[in-house]
Amino acid sequence: MSSLMKLENKVVVVTGGTRGIGFAIASRLLQEGAAVAICGTKQQSVDAAVVQLSGEHSGSGGAFGMVADVSRLDDVKRLIAGTLGYFGRIDAWVNNAGVGTFRAVADLAPEEWERMIGLNLTGVYYCCHEVLPIFKQQQSGDIINISSLAGKNPFAGGAGYNASKFGLNGFSEALMLDHREDGVRVSYIMPGSVATEFGGGADSGADWKIAPEDVAEVVATLLCMPKRTTVSRVEIRPSRPPVAGKTSRKA
Repeated sequence: MSSLMKLENKVVVVTGGTRGIGFAIASRLLQEGAAVAICGTKQQSVDAAVVQLSGEHSGSGGAFGMVADVSRLDDVKRLIAGTLGYFGRIDAWVNNAGVGTFRAVADLAPEEWERMIGLNLTGVYYCCHEVLPIFKQQQSGDIINISSLAGKNPFAGGAGYNASKFGLNGFSEALMLDHREDGVRVSYIMPGSVATEFGGGADSGADWKIAPEDVAEVVATLLCMPKRTTVSRVEIRPSRPPVAGKTSRKA
């Protein structure tokens, strides 16, 4: 059976889907015949992403977008209600939305800490908590959490980000154990340095980095795995990062 047949008529929600890794994931899943719902925090960005996705994949299952900040429970509830209203079902959920602020602990402002934990960790909990009853009722569903190699490799200036991603990895593994008997598969992906604007930096588009499309390919592969198999975690990293001493913090 082709991957197209496996994802056709499936509805996948991708948080933070207006740019970067999230947009690449949405685009890849539309290419495979899925219908995709995305969210972002700005209406203009959401509208532009939906127009671009719909134009590039006119023969797919369709794209839908909403403004939602997943660190707010009410926004998550609205996103689920909007997706169900538009597509009628949800088959998979990709927790991609995230933020990174990199400072030493003494220099990291409380509001910066709270934003990272709120979006990178609490937001994932909100999304999972709200979509799991749907998956449990239909005895089927996939949750894919986009983590980071920063979830296993601490680095100076990364305390807040490391904490959120270490926590996300542990949450993902416990989530799988809690709900595997409900027909729910849980996976998390730990990319190294990805060529996006995330975290800033002049080399955000450096050609040695992982491309967002590479992460999207992994997501599509996980969703197409036979239902008898769960891939718990995936580490992906640049094949040839800069020489020692010049390597990015997550490479």
